[in-house]
Amino acid sequence: MDPKRPGRASRHAPRRAGQAGWTPWLYLVPALVVLGGLLVYPIYQLGLISFLEYTQAQVSGGQPTTFQGFGNYAALFGDSQFWQVLLATVLFAAACVVATLAVGCALAVLLTRIRAVPRLALMLAALGAWATPAITGSTVWVFLFDPDYGPVNRLLGLGDFSWTYGRYSAFALVLFEVVWCSFPFVMVTVYAGIKAIPAEVLEAASLDGASQWRVWRSVTAPMLRPILVVVTIQSIIWDFKVFTQIYVMTNGGGIAGQNLVLNVYAYQKAFASSQYSLGSAIGVVMLLILLAVTLVYLRLIRRRGEEL
Repeated sequence: MDPKRPGRASRHAPRRAGQAGWTPWLYLVPALVVLGGLLVYPIYQLGLISFLEYTQAQVSGGQPTTFQGFGNYAALFGDSQFWQVLLATVLFAAACVVATLAVGCALAVLLTRIRAVPRLALMLAALGAWATPAITGSTVWVFLFDPDYGPVNRLLGLGDFSWTYGRYSAFALVLFEVVWCSFPFVMVTVYAGIKAIPAEVLEAASLDGASQWRVWRSVTAPMLRPILVVVTIQSIIWDFKVFTQIYVMTNGGGIAGQNLVLNVYAYQKAFASSQYSLGSAIGVVMLLILLAVTLVYLRLIRRRGEEL
């Protein structure tokens, strides 16, 4: 056989390599079809409605649906209340994310330093809070801080102080509940990441005289950065689109809408006012903001040369 002439196996090697490259995608087709039906199509409908005049008159068939272009967005951006709600949503979500990460990471470190029985008790308590439905947890927290029957005011000696009357106290109350039901995800995820770090690395840092805070800041946190990226993005998405806690605990957004966030604001526009196109436009704005925040955060991480 002439060594210069390619054999049969070598002639078919590129084709087989190309076929092997498509094989993983073939396995992903069923999942992609399901995701397309559950995500892509609803997002398409949301965007489509945001460009139409779609109110109760169009839903009932009394008037034809007309194309508005960017008219709904112009009306939305021209509404001063939208900008107030957007600012309140950003600040509230940022506070929730920071508090959730702080509590979750602190308890994750605590889990590595306590014995098995207290660790199991803390894990079960945290998972119980995580598994509690949002509407149930919100109702319980409203009862705990009730000015007439709640035990918290009695323990703190606050008398008949109403947490939901003031704007900032109501936001603080909702923040406590959001952190309570969100920190278990951060705690369990970070704890699993800490347990995966080689013990020799942490022992070497301790032998070098590093304090516990220095070990966390200089050794543990950098090694956990991929995990922290995931939990941070998840927390941003969850806390930015909080609905149930605000709606239940502030009775639909507080007095005169002082505790509105974008999700509740969109609900009021779409269903309370039957302005479905405006509600859809708010939904599209929320989607774009979350995508932008996620992409910017990932880009900053990749600029540092870190693998996710």
